[in-house]
Amino acid sequence: MDTCDIAVIGGGPAGMMAAIRAGGLKKDVWLLERGDSLGRKLLLSGKERCNVTNMAPLDDFMAKFGRQGDFLRTAFSRFFNQDLIDFFQAKGLELKVERQGRVFPVTDRASSVLDALKDYLRENKVKILSNTRVSAIKKQGDIFFLNSSGAGAQKLSARKVILATGGASFSWTGSSGDGFAMAGKLGHTITPLKAGLVPLKTKELWVKELQGLSLKNIRLSFKSKDEKIVSNIGELLFTHFGVSGPLVLDLSGLVLGLRDQNKELFLYIDLKPGLSPEQIEERLLREFRLQGSKSIKNILKELLPLKLIEVFLNLCGLDPGKKGSQISKGEKSAIARLLKSLPLEISGSLPIEEAMVTCAGVPIKEINPRTMESRLVAGLYFAGEIIDASASSGGYNLQQAFSTGYLAGESAAK
Repeated sequence: MDTCDIAVIGGGPAGMMAAIRAGGLKKDVWLLERGDSLGRKLLLSGKERCNVTNMAPLDDFMAKFGRQGDFLRTAFSRFFNQDLIDFFQAKGLELKVERQGRVFPVTDRASSVLDALKDYLRENKVKILSNTRVSAIKKQGDIFFLNSSGAGAQKLSARKVILATGGASFSWTGSSGDGFAMAGKLGHTITPLKAGLVPLKTKELWVKELQGLSLKNIRLSFKSKDEKIVSNIGELLFTHFGVSGPLVLDLSGLVLGLRDQNKELFLYIDLKPGLSPEQIEERLLREFRLQGSKSIKNILKELLPLKLIEVFLNLCGLDPGKKGSQISKGEKSAIARLLKSLPLEISGSLPIEEAMVTCAGVPIKEINPRTMESRLVAGLYFAGEIIDASASSGGYNLQQAFSTGYLAGESAAK
């Protein structure tokens, strides 16, 4: 039976970085990937442009991970955003900073990021075992024995193991939760898995009429009986089943947690967050006075996207052909209220398999933050999405994967 110094299970960004770092420290490293190629989920990230990190300062970065943020301090301090930029630039891949500090390759292709990672793997003599699905890990003495299946299956053992199998989101790319099962059998707790960065479903059927419509510069409020979540100003996308877009995805974890506690949860869309209710009423009075001979549908073209107008008027109970001069004061007030608070009831979300990230996993209390080593099993390390530490979109989760992978690889090599 072949025995290596370090077996890294999972060929995503965390696993590749862990293998690169350990290989760079002259260790015999095997990178085991259940699929036939590395980085399948990485290639989809950032709409296939790969938002590798964010230029936010350390404290702001950690805050994106909520209560888990402090756990990541050592990993981020050891290998952070500028280190990652330098890492890719050393392979000739230039990066650029876009709005909100998001960092992308200048090529606008995720494949460029993967190519650079593969170059590092070759340079550091990492042995890649594709089509090798690890199903179980057993430790006897100081050696880990790995049971595997698939075309590349063979008897394997290692002195150290790094679990970087990802979560359970986008399962068709290989992230089907294998790592959680393995960690559980080794004695780790697995907190209940939840979808993160996931589109939300609504009870209203009229959203299907708006499929593909993107609303920009709007604000969202999610309200239950006792609590409220308010977004920043940003973008929402209507789908055939509900809503998506940056504002929805970033808050989806919190929203679903709130819905778990309350049977009813409503979303209110502020279509004009820059205007107060009084200012909207004044503008409506002015528009109806100046364009009284026009239909209400044509007047609203100045305020709403064309695709939204008919649905909007149906919700107001107004005939689209009604003239502006015929609109009563009560009807104007109803229009103003709906512009500030377009209601939807949240009925759930897409399944975790279709989420961008997995919330929960191996609890941070069971992992040493200074090394990423298990507090329960010596020689076992964790990196990436398998750890219960996720953030909103914007490059934060990929940086977490690279940082924890780097620290795990370095620690395992010592």
